[in-house]
Amino acid sequence: MSLDTARRSAVFLTALSIVSQVLGFFYRVGLSRMVGAEVMGLYQLVMPVYSVMMSVVSVGLTAAVATLSAKHAALGQSGTAGQVVPRALGVFGWLMIPVAAMTLLLYDPVSVYLLGDARTQLGLILLLPCVALTAVENIHKHYFYGIGQVRPPALTELTEQFIRTGAVLGLLAVFLPQNAENTVGLIVLGMIVCEVFSAVTLVLVYRKRQGRSGDGTQGKGMGRTMLSIALPVGATALLGNLMGAVNAAVVPRMLIGKMSREAAMSAFGVIGGMTLPMLSVPTLFLGALNLVMMPQVAQYCALGRRDRAAGVVRRGLEVVCVVIEPCMALLCVAGPELGRLLFGHDEVGQFLPLLALSVACGAVQMVLAGALNGSGRQAAAAAIALVCDVVQLAVTLLVMGRPGGGLEGFAAGLAVSGVLGVLLCSRAVRRCMGTGTGLTRLAALPGLGALLAGQTARLLMNRLEEAGLAGWPLVGATVLFGAVVYVAALQALGVRPGFLRKKKIDK
Repeated sequence: MSLDTARRSAVFLTALSIVSQVLGFFYRVGLSRMVGAEVMGLYQLVMPVYSVMMSVVSVGLTAAVATLSAKHAALGQSGTAGQVVPRALGVFGWLMIPVAAMTLLLYDPVSVYLLGDARTQLGLILLLPCVALTAVENIHKHYFYGIGQVRPPALTELTEQFIRTGAVLGLLAVFLPQNAENTVGLIVLGMIVCEVFSAVTLVLVYRKRQGRSGDGTQGKGMGRTMLSIALPVGATALLGNLMGAVNAAVVPRMLIGKMSREAAMSAFGVIGGMTLPMLSVPTLFLGALNLVMMPQVAQYCALGRRDRAAGVVRRGLEVVCVVIEPCMALLCVAGPELGRLLFGHDEVGQFLPLLALSVACGAVQMVLAGALNGSGRQAAAAAIALVCDVVQLAVTLLVMGRPGGGLEGFAAGLAVSGVLGVLLCSRAVRRCMGTGTGLTRLAALPGLGALLAGQTARLLMNRLEEAGLAGWPLVGATVLFGAVVYVAALQALGVRPGFLRKKKIDK
């Protein structure tokens, strides 16, 4: 793929990614308002199991498909590249059989003893066709990414978002009211509908574009090569997703006893299904940022220009600090009112400072982890993520386990693991690049501006509330005023973001 083609593909994927994620957020808002906090809590329990299944049957294979198809396409071996997908589908079939068997045999003890709520059983069973279809979709999707044809999978994924929104919300509109278990089942059923579309569409496009595969001689040894790539990637993803599932399951279980099961699930649904998605909206551009940054880091590292790679990383961190810090400060102020407007729950405003800190640290960590991946340090990035998951679980258990402990333990666990992740990733990047990223300097002045903007916005919001203003006008006036104060503060502090000056920082 030429450099111009790669840039156009990156811009195209960036635009579609942002549109898709914005649509996904509003889908989450509609879903939350239709089903309520308790069902959202049950849904939050089921989805980590989905991630665990995908890490077993799909994650490693998709990495292998992208790598091998790109390699053979670059060598002009289109026939061999065409054999990658059938081989991957064959391996997937053998992996899916034991996963399906274990799920059908153990869904009852898994729901009761591991997830702590028997009402997740129907959702667990319905996950099987959803996982199978998603795996088929992802294998074909990463084949297209590997050979440089990004439009078919990207457009299919965007269309899938629209279909998921219509299918899930449509099923709920038709069949509600239902009990909590059946409602979760309806959500997963809607997911199956959209995955049918994506899998069938990509299979048909693949068959139309591929034609006949190459001869079997070209593909000798491909299975062993595929497994050598897939196994370590899948094992790493499995460990991370298992920790994520444990973290998700432990919170409602520890709340039960301090409150009713329904109240515990509702509280978990609010924080995991409403508050965190609301805080994560400003981070929607991060996937696109990494998509642009990682190839540049990889290129400079391959050329031995680690100073320039560090410059690219610094620019990415600068973008995150200048954009995310004021967003988190203003959401801490306007978040409670915004949560009521979006989700219809007063509890959305709980623990906002801790959760905002975790989201901000997660954004920085994502850029640093992208730098590690781009420089060939994938193992270090995976190990740091696993360590952070363990620390999050430990802090959550410690704080929630004390007398009177509640969901602040979950928020504290997220915040502590986020800070630790930034420290560990920053150290790893410094060792890899041979130079520091300047993160403290990049974060300090925007942080002061964000703090000033947040405090002045809070004062304005209090005065406007006393004057009788409420709802969207109150949120809009508060956020707009805070944004103006932040921009003025940056000017007063002498902050001139390099990405706005269009000035190269890696000279």
